[in-house]
Amino acid sequence: MKDLQRISRKDAEKPPLRSHSAALPAVRLITISEEEAGQRIDNFLLRICKGVPKSHIYRILRSGEVRVNKGRIDQTYRLVSGDQVRIPPVRTAEKSAQSSPNPKALNFTILYEDEHLLVIDKPAGVAVHGGSGISYGVIEQLRAQRSDAKFLELVHRLDRETSGVLVLAKKRSALTKLHEQVREGTVDKRYLTLVHGDWKNKRQHVKLPLHKYSTAEGERRVRVQAGGMESHTVFNLLKNFDEYTLLEAELKTGRTHQIRVHLASSGYAIAGDDKYGDFALNRALQKTDDKRGALKRMFLHAHHITFIHPETGKPITIKAPLAEECDRFLHSLKTSSTTEQA
Repeated sequence: MKDLQRISRKDAEKPPLRSHSAALPAVRLITISEEEAGQRIDNFLLRICKGVPKSHIYRILRSGEVRVNKGRIDQTYRLVSGDQVRIPPVRTAEKSAQSSPNPKALNFTILYEDEHLLVIDKPAGVAVHGGSGISYGVIEQLRAQRSDAKFLELVHRLDRETSGVLVLAKKRSALTKLHEQVREGTVDKRYLTLVHGDWKNKRQHVKLPLHKYSTAEGERRVRVQAGGMESHTVFNLLKNFDEYTLLEAELKTGRTHQIRVHLASSGYAIAGDDKYGDFALNRALQKTDDKRGALKRMFLHAHHITFIHPETGKPITIKAPLAEECDRFLHSLKTSSTTEQA
């Protein structure tokens, strides 16, 4: 009994064991700059607390551990220049960090950059932001690569399977002005797409209402449905092939999967579209034969965008060359007739 008491006292005198990974950082006080102003507090925290699970960010907001100017706020609060934000000690998710891919693994082709904007050529197969099991999207990778950047936000989005022009703002003022242009419909966004079938009209307007829903597996989908969101795409015929047609799509509205659903509902599936396309055709396209190469991605490419520069006030047009795999597949097709490009 005495031995047990001796051991207990000895153990009690020892300092508690504490692993290095369990140590929490100190409280942070951050003063909001003019460029950071206007953001919702939850989005601000998600950006600067890298590696912290989203669920934890919202927990510390609900519990009042995050303070702005020493007062409690909710997740919808928009930051003002000069605000002092108190961020409590938070620990990153070690398991997630260890299993995540290297955020610096991709080097994006830069199409344009100045102190206000960054425009890249996004490759197909890369999500624009993390979520739904994706640890690092384009925005997370760019922020990791440019750790000294005070501000970097997506101006718009592209589907994971779509390649091409993607615009990011490096200043809050630039983001605000570009979002105004998007809302007013003055941004000219055009895509190249290859559809299966013989498209006839040189220029065709498609106006079909779109409704978003989730499948039984929880995947996001869109369908044409009365009462859905008003949607408008203009398709320009560029070139006819024996079995396919190359189109340019002009977005008049920017709904989720708009081009894909408008084409599929019109009877023209995009080559390689794994959500709304012709699945038997897609399997055949992935196999190389003597006549053409394989196509293992969706043939949808954001090739052109025109907008007013947020600082100079002058129009700016940025283009991204057709992705190599799409260009190679296109050159393997036999032309049936040619239409002058718009």
